[in-house]
Amino acid sequence: MYLEGLLRIKQALELIEQRLEGRLSIDEIAKAACVSPFHFQRMFLILTGMTVAEYTRKRKLTLAAQELATTSSKVIDVALKYGYDSPESFTKAFRKIHGVPPSEARRPGIRLKAFPRISFHLSLKGDQDMDYKMIDKEAFNVIGMPIEVKCDDKGQISRFWQECHQNGSIGKLSSLGNGGNFLGACMNMQPETGDFTYMIAVPTDLNASVEGFSLATIPRSTWAVFNAVGPVPGAIQHVFERIFQEWFPATGYEVASDVPELEVYSPGDISAEDYLCEIWIPINRK
Repeated sequence: MYLEGLLRIKQALELIEQRLEGRLSIDEIAKAACVSPFHFQRMFLILTGMTVAEYTRKRKLTLAAQELATTSSKVIDVALKYGYDSPESFTKAFRKIHGVPPSEARRPGIRLKAFPRISFHLSLKGDQDMDYKMIDKEAFNVIGMPIEVKCDDKGQISRFWQECHQNGSIGKLSSLGNGGNFLGACMNMQPETGDFTYMIAVPTDLNASVEGFSLATIPRSTWAVFNAVGPVPGAIQHVFERIFQEWFPATGYEVASDVPELEVYSPGDISAEDYLCEIWIPINRK
């Protein structure tokens, strides 16, 4: 199962490379990996730190720059070849990556950037067990503070936690919950961009929102629950990587795309080496 899952991911990456000319939808890529578009985008983002669209764009513009620098092709022809609707949109994207417009790509001595294709290596990992438990949980309400997160802003969530502590929101929020744990809920991910809503929340018995806070319902789901031990956010990020790199390819599950992923923080010093928190991943059987 593990090898099969890795081979499917490899097939999807090869499809991206084969179809850099023209357009390729996330649905087609995910189909090659035999997973849902949401699951593939989430997995790709966790493993590479970028969205599929960002990776594809960088690869297209790498090849486009090479073609402009070494052939007599017209800018408009190269733009259309790599899926851009107009020379203007191509020029804007090209300048953002290479720092110069495509018309200057042939200028002697011009410096262009090359973004290499992802190198995929099959490996068998058995040196560390990955303990988890399965929990079926009924729907429940949470209340908290949401923020829209850009997938390429890796420090945004940490800054949001700091701001909520500093402005007193965390203290106010704790009085609205029915337990001692805080949650970090990753919800409403956009498959095409990887952007999502992150909510600092607590479970609550309230059925209506309170001024300054938002109420949300976490649907009934089956969850795979993993421990993360160590300082946050490093410990959380490491376990997320292992879940998508090792656990999912080794099992017959995929992420349930209509249910948030949860970080569960118990009271304690989150900078301590022995701090324990949990990651709850909603799952479906493929």
